[in-house]
Amino acid sequence: MNDMLFYLGDIAYGLSYALTLTVCAITLLPLVPNNHWVFRVWEFPRVQIIVLAIFGFVLLVVFASEFTQSEWIAQLIAVFAVACFQSYWILPYTQLYKSEVARHHAVAGDETLTILTANVLMTNRNAQGLIRHVKVNRPDILVTLESNQWWQDQLDPVLTDYPHRVSIPLDNLYGMHVYSRLALHDVVVSERVKEGIPSVKCGVSLPSGAHVKCFFVHPEPPSPTEAPTAAPRDCELMRVADEAIDITQPVIVTGDLNDVAWSPTTREFQRRSGLFDPRVGRGFFNTFHAQHGWARWPLDHIFVSREFALVSLQRLDEFGSDHFPLLTTLKLNP
Repeated sequence: MNDMLFYLGDIAYGLSYALTLTVCAITLLPLVPNNHWVFRVWEFPRVQIIVLAIFGFVLLVVFASEFTQSEWIAQLIAVFAVACFQSYWILPYTQLYKSEVARHHAVAGDETLTILTANVLMTNRNAQGLIRHVKVNRPDILVTLESNQWWQDQLDPVLTDYPHRVSIPLDNLYGMHVYSRLALHDVVVSERVKEGIPSVKCGVSLPSGAHVKCFFVHPEPPSPTEAPTAAPRDCELMRVADEAIDITQPVIVTGDLNDVAWSPTTREFQRRSGLFDPRVGRGFFNTFHAQHGWARWPLDHIFVSREFALVSLQRLDEFGSDHFPLLTTLKLNP
């Protein structure tokens, strides 16, 4: 029995050391001034890093007899520093923080606007799952991402209540479709950074006669299978921010930004655009990965100008995609 406890103590000792070194390393990597995905990808799992740090600390406490006093103190300081640093980034997306966008209790009206954003996963064949969400929630605008010709063929005949459309079917994971009950005008399809990575800018006319400018975006993520660096994504988001800040109408930016809410890029986007995040003070609203509960973070975003109040923000049930749909209802308060 003593041999077994000694053996478990050795394992815990090594595992605690390994976890502490790992969480310290991946906490420091994003601070390196390099846009390569190896460095930038660790901006995503901040919650998971905190969980690993706490687990390492639990091992440290349970098997404290295996550690010298100096080892115990050093690991405690390292774990505490990691948890504090990561918490600094995610704290605004908890209810401990003051919200940026005011709450409005209107459920309908001529100046409310409901947008459903859904990264469908191009290879997903459960179009009926998305259609059910549309039929139940009746958004004013549906934005689909990763949608190709197959998805267009499934949605076009069914969404007869959405006569105003922008169709960009692509087979490269960056197709985009916009279906709207409301009139769209001044529609511009742009490939701001790279050919084959489109975004849509358009005006939306509300029933009250008010006009809203919308940006629907889906930049490349930094990853070993797509963009090797975060530079294209960051560049596109900054260009959208620079366009948005010069618009005098109410503005909405939404889509799969392939960036987490708590990244330095998102903070810089908000600073340059002057837009606000309705998730601040309310929650993470993790939309990716729909099939892996241990690896989730908020990739699908909506940012609004100061004229908007939030009626509701909800993550809908998954429908076979690796993303959950995001449903947002806003109230325009000029």
